[in-house]
Amino acid sequence: MTTERHYFKSDELSMHTEVKLCTPTQEGEYEIILAATLFHPQGGGQPSDVGSIAGVKVKRVFQNGEQIVHVTGYPVAVGATLIEVCPETRRLHTQLHSAGHLIGCYGELAGWRPVKAHHWPGEARVVFENDGTTTALPADELAQQIQTWITADLPRHTSLQAGQRQIGFGHLPAHPCGGTHVLSTGQIGQVNITRIKEKKGQVSVHYELAPA
Repeated sequence: MTTERHYFKSDELSMHTEVKLCTPTQEGEYEIILAATLFHPQGGGQPSDVGSIAGVKVKRVFQNGEQIVHVTGYPVAVGATLIEVCPETRRLHTQLHSAGHLIGCYGELAGWRPVKAHHWPGEARVVFENDGTTTALPADELAQQIQTWITADLPRHTSLQAGQRQIGFGHLPAHPCGGTHVLSTGQIGQVNITRIKEKKGQVSVHYELAPA
């Protein structure tokens, strides 16, 4: 049974779908399988969405093969249902993930190679590898360029290359990504570079969003 992943192609936060399975777990929770979902699961450096299925709170979401599993504290009836993604949590995740892409673009254009990223609130960072020919990443210049791209309100564009989803903003390079993102960079807000740490040929750029 495969779950249709509408979050790949839609920014909507509510939809009607169908509960296919509702299975109790040994921990006293329930695992819900839907025919289609807007909930982004934890993965790709991004936390999962939260929200509700038929009014029942969704605590977390994860991927299991071709299925997206929604964890709740109460059972949900099999059949037609309404799902709703929490807008505040989704907004924060899209802002952090999109900010991480801009940091990755800056590092890449400066000659660094992004190797991993973690876009969780309070823990957000992008990690680059140093091949020995690049110079240090200047925090002030990095922050200034990121804010310039945000002020320019570059539009998001999504494409498929060799069957792989690509996300980019404006003229900046696109990268493979299954995460959720803002419609344009102006929706990110202000990004603060909190720390740049170098260790064993890698540099980690830590960042956070400034309070609105």
